Amino acid sequence: MQGVCLKFYVGEIQRHNGDLLYEWLLERAKGMGIAGGTAIRAIAGFGRRGRLHEEAFYELAGDLPVEIEFLLSEPQAEQLLALIGLEKLQLFYVRMPAEFGATE
Repeated sequence: MQGVCLKFYVGEIQRHNGDLLYEWLLERAKGMGIAGGTAIRAIAGFGRRGRLHEEAFYELAGDLPVEIEFLLSEPQAEQLLALIGLEKLQLFYVRMPAEFGATE
């Protein structure tokens, strides 16, 4: 199947309407009928401000980057991005063509 790989990058403690943002994104995508999504927590990273975030033993809950990835159709990607716009969220994302399927 041809479609889109859509990735968002957020902080692990970032929230929207009281919910963790990565959970909010996954729930909204599920509600839209998107077949699946994955949230992956990084061990280290830095963003546009150049601040390094990394896991340390003494940290119980830090602000590490979380990547939320979806493989979906072009119309689904447009619909998800439109929802994010309606919610006035300012998120960094990557959108690229993708071929995906399942092996037999």
